[in-house]
Amino acid sequence: MLKLFALFIIITITQSCEDTTLKTYPPPEIEQVSASFYLTTPDKVNLLTKQDNGIFPIRDNSDFTINVSENNTYQTMDGFGFTLTGGSATHINAMSSSAKNELLQELFSIENGIGVSYLRISIGASDLDANVFSYNDLASGQTDVNLTNFSISPDNSNLIPVLKNIIAINPSIKILATPWSAPTWMKTNGNSVGGKLQNQYYATYANYFVKYVKAMQNEGIKIDAITVQNEPENPHNNPSMLMEANEQKDFIGNHLGPLFVSNNITTKIILFDHNLDNPNYPISILNDNNVKQYVAGSAFHLYAGTIDNMSFVKNAHPDKDVYFTEQWVQAPGDFPSDIRWHFRELIIGASRNWSKTVLEWNLAADPENKPYTNGGCTECLGAVTIDGNNVTRNSAFYIIAHASKYVPQGSVRIESNTSLELPNVAFKTPDGKIVVIVLNNTNSQKSFNINVPKEPVSLSLSGGSVASLVW
Repeated sequence: MLKLFALFIIITITQSCEDTTLKTYPPPEIEQVSASFYLTTPDKVNLLTKQDNGIFPIRDNSDFTINVSENNTYQTMDGFGFTLTGGSATHINAMSSSAKNELLQELFSIENGIGVSYLRISIGASDLDANVFSYNDLASGQTDVNLTNFSISPDNSNLIPVLKNIIAINPSIKILATPWSAPTWMKTNGNSVGGKLQNQYYATYANYFVKYVKAMQNEGIKIDAITVQNEPENPHNNPSMLMEANEQKDFIGNHLGPLFVSNNITTKIILFDHNLDNPNYPISILNDNNVKQYVAGSAFHLYAGTIDNMSFVKNAHPDKDVYFTEQWVQAPGDFPSDIRWHFRELIIGASRNWSKTVLEWNLAADPENKPYTNGGCTECLGAVTIDGNNVTRNSAFYIIAHASKYVPQGSVRIESNTSLELPNVAFKTPDGKIVVIVLNNTNSQKSFNINVPKEPVSLSLSGGSVASLVW
């Protein structure tokens, strides 16, 4: 009887311990959040990949917190995108009908693609065309002051058909057009490389822009804006043309601006379109009120200078906009360093410095980075590499996609604090969503918080990774 009683005590104690253990340590449950989390990592394991875990309701910790406020707003975004060079259009147009449509849907569809919302194209040839051309090429010694022979027919083979396909997919896309050079007969050196626009042809060249905008409009292609000259301080590219600040001021103030007004052309006129090491170029033009009335803002590249000079120009003339219009990725590319630099300086940096656009150069090339002119860029890696019907997506594709897919045209940048280790930028979209793009600008894992009124969260990113978060 004593043995049975002892056995009963042991069994009871054991059962009681087991019950207590189950109640004290229930199976852990993963807390869910409603925010969507899209990730790209330097090792390419994740490429704009939606994450089903790794993000939690904000926790009590000492990690860095990104505080987002909708109360302080900045610029309205015109969009994110690429330059559709003549070479890009040639490669796309040569694809089979089904492959071409699939690629264009992926690039430009708002519903089913990455929603590219802004394109830059060239007026005449850029250096990423197979050949140099203008819309008024003449034999040596000839002139055509009235532009009787003006024609955009060189674009009819590839550029215009591709643009029409794109507009059919995304009718709201904005297009910026830029010349690399005036027709050679208007230039001081009679050459496609370098030289300047002769004073006697300022009025003729202004009419060249008018004819171009109207001709594209007749094709159903609205040119939202033009820049007067690509890289006006670079005389080495083919094609290229020098145009000093006082010359651009004269051309716009006394010729192009008044002619646009008299022809009821609403296409924006944008200054400069060159490096951020010379912010005084556009400022000196905007200081002239006669010219300023015709100008929407200033455009920049970052092959020299620092991205915060965009704010320097903006602060000098707060009523005028700034645009980031070109940055290359050098072939063959280094994915980890490319995404880190371009996200930090452009997607985040340019946006935080008032830019209404971020455009990568260039949309498409073949495996040999062709075509390019004699003297053009031989190492410009396309956002996509097209080899027949095969498409390879390169770093610029994902750099732009992280913004274009979630930050549509008309989104407004809103306030967020930042840091050297976790640079970021925040937007509010037209339909009320909050988007935060954040880069881990270190080589190690970083945990942090994002304090968004809708739903504060905690998450971590591996070194060199970037995330787009959408609430």
